[in-house]
Amino acid sequence: MSHTDTASRPSMGLTLWRQTWPMAIGVLSLLGFQLVDSAFIARLGTAPLAAQSFTFPLSFLIIGVQVGMGIAIAALISRALGAGEQDRARRLGSLVLLSGAGVIALLALLLWWIQAPVFLSLGAKPESLVLIRSYWNPQLISAWLGACLYFGYSLFRAHGNTRLPGVLMVTTSFANLALDPLLIFGVGSWPGLGLPGAAIATALAFALGLVILGWQLMGKEWLSSRGLMDEMRLSSRPFAGIAGPAMVSQLMPPLAAMLAISVVASLGEAQVAAWGLANRLETVSLMVVLAMTMSLPPWLGRCYGAGDWAQVHQLLRLALRVVVIWQLALGLVLAAASPWVAQALSGNPEVHGDLAVLVRFMLPSYAALGVCMLVVSAGNALGWPLRAMLMSAARLFVFYLPCLWIGSVLGGLTGLAIGAAVGNLLAGLAAWGLLRRVLSSPRRRMASF
Repeated sequence: MSHTDTASRPSMGLTLWRQTWPMAIGVLSLLGFQLVDSAFIARLGTAPLAAQSFTFPLSFLIIGVQVGMGIAIAALISRALGAGEQDRARRLGSLVLLSGAGVIALLALLLWWIQAPVFLSLGAKPESLVLIRSYWNPQLISAWLGACLYFGYSLFRAHGNTRLPGVLMVTTSFANLALDPLLIFGVGSWPGLGLPGAAIATALAFALGLVILGWQLMGKEWLSSRGLMDEMRLSSRPFAGIAGPAMVSQLMPPLAAMLAISVVASLGEAQVAAWGLANRLETVSLMVVLAMTMSLPPWLGRCYGAGDWAQVHQLLRLALRVVVIWQLALGLVLAAASPWVAQALSGNPEVHGDLAVLVRFMLPSYAALGVCMLVVSAGNALGWPLRAMLMSAARLFVFYLPCLWIGSVLGGLTGLAIGAAVGNLLAGLAAWGLLRRVLSSPRRRMASF
């Protein structure tokens, strides 16, 4: 490593910290309120918590589409900015906000229309459909509002501003937490709405965030209404080239979640409820990784546009080191404290014992899962989205799901948890190998990796 590389490392580390910490706090608050949301619902009983858990795969489906589009937004706009094409960046910003809102609205309508057969295919009982529907209908509105908010976040991140998205995530999280007890349980003479109240609280919080985001955008010159049709013809192919594989990559986790919850449903309703809480805890524990998958790609995209592969190597090396150390330490601490974590999240004795088992075995494996997520995210920003998509597919369908299913057959819920952990470990090792092969090509071998 050269003297210049060594000298630049503290500066790069400081910049990475400044780009990531607002998003990390925002992600923590956003996912934290979802975890607390599920903890509130757990107080309503096992049936409402299981009903919410059955909606997670379809919620992840919507999130997968929005994240895939968000990746393309950040990549194209950051590349345009890196190449000095300010006017094109403005046109792209306008296009993606309009098209993104329309696509998610159509998807939400489709999922509303087909909800009954889908939930039955996931293992929900017919008598549970009324309870599931009462939550799912307002949740679809919440999902659309959240997607529009996310596209706005992507626009800010593409311009190097991670502070406002982080602040808005915190703001909407606190608004949701304030509304949750009121709308779920009620206060005074107000009886509350029960399970649907959780979705309505989230929708109101996201609506508040959109108002603030729109007000902030009014002071920026990041959008343009001129030449949008010409820009759509020019950018539709590169957008599809990034968004297509990225969307497929993001849609595979919801499909895997559907298959996983069908496996868990065969074990019982309490196990489904515990699995739902474990999924919420998983996303919270991955806050640093998720923040980096949002803050790092625009930076990598600018390096890609400028042809600076030496900085790409340094950025990825630093980010991977942070992810492994942080996730492994956090996972081991939570695994050691699994009985108390489970008790805090669910007072239901039918649920917290199973939840403790899931936490104990699965949380430490998220260090390897974080490596895989970071590699996939970097691939979409660095011009190899197809490899990233294939890596995402291999993680889920070659490593994770087969190991999870084999574990459940051999050892019930404990075997399922161990199998999921083994699948994450294998996926992380495979992603690391892919990254080394791609970045060792002659054109990109400008720093040792």
